[in-house]
Amino acid sequence: MSFAGTGPRAAAGVGLWFAGNGAIYAALLPWYPLLVDRLGLSSWQFGLVVACFAAGSLLSSALPAALIARFGADRVVIGGTVMLGLAAAATAWSVNGVMMAICLLLLGCCDAIVDVAQNVVGITVQARLGRTILSSMHALWSLGGLLSGAAATAAASSGADMRVWLAAMAVAAVVLTLIGRRLIGDAASPRRVADADSGQTEGESADGSAAECADGSGARRSKRVVLLAALPLAIIAICGSAVEDIANNWAGLAAVDFADVPAASAGIAFSIVIGSQCLGRFSGDVLVTRFGAGRIARLGGGLITLGGVGAVLAHEPVLLLASMAALGFGSATLVPGALGAAARLPGVGRAGGVTLVNWLMRVGFLGTSPLVGVIAAEVGLRWGLSILALVGVLTVIFAHRLDSPERRPC
Repeated sequence: MSFAGTGPRAAAGVGLWFAGNGAIYAALLPWYPLLVDRLGLSSWQFGLVVACFAAGSLLSSALPAALIARFGADRVVIGGTVMLGLAAAATAWSVNGVMMAICLLLLGCCDAIVDVAQNVVGITVQARLGRTILSSMHALWSLGGLLSGAAATAAASSGADMRVWLAAMAVAAVVLTLIGRRLIGDAASPRRVADADSGQTEGESADGSAAECADGSGARRSKRVVLLAALPLAIIAICGSAVEDIANNWAGLAAVDFADVPAASAGIAFSIVIGSQCLGRFSGDVLVTRFGAGRIARLGGGLITLGGVGAVLAHEPVLLLASMAALGFGSATLVPGALGAAARLPGVGRAGGVTLVNWLMRVGFLGTSPLVGVIAAEVGLRWGLSILALVGVLTVIFAHRLDSPERRPC
């Protein structure tokens, strides 16, 4: 497979994809408190509505790998980004919780498809460069989200029209995606990204090991071993995405309820999370290369635990925002680390491995926001956010699996 440009040029193009993807979603989040007030949603209703984003991502199921093989990663990212922007812009026109839920359902479905496609290309570029860059790619997602979220917070505070703002952000994200496609060149070619570049044939795994055992039970055992190898990686990814999900949906409300931050300015809590996550991801490639993915993930789990406890105990802005920073930095390398390891799963190609772990990840955090909402409705939002401490503990327990990719025994 050849590249139209150099490796760094292709990496820059993938970075624009990630940045544009992060910008679309983050442009919507600071408006959540105002939407809740406008639509009159209770805590549990809001929890169910935002869970539709996760539900939509689950509906995509095996679509990403199939679409990449059929149309190519570039077309999947571009078309998915257009649909993603339309869904985000339509959310601003919601007249009730049902309409908002439908928009978020479509948003989640498109986001999952784009997420897999851009990660597959990012992993391919990473392999060609011969060094770790995936954490930096996710850092650009966080940076796009940070800038977009901060701008949306300022727009909401100044009384801007939500509908105009989200439409403009959707157009900007599509433009970034098209520019990125020019830079990437042939790295986003159809089937070659998903399968040929992995060097996989019907009888080989992605790392070149045999996919069949001599006893003839290879196909059945391969599926079992692939799933068992994917589950720990999915747990790590779930922990990372759960922090993002809770911060996305509840950080603004926590700022209002815990620290008396005005609703129009509550997006600052989300911005702190994604900003610290961005810093963690930009430094993540260097730290992972030097100390190992497992050790950095364990450190991240400890920070998530501390951040969760701090958020629960916060009664003023300083402690709350410091806790949000710990949550963001601690979760920084978890999702890119898990997806990078997923690309090396035995018995599947890159697109298949990333799709599997990505899908399991989204299954895992499907209930996160509804759980927080139910607990918040019963005993208060502080108790609802206490599950972040559990997320941190689980991260510490499973972090070592990022250092030891499972290989199928024969």
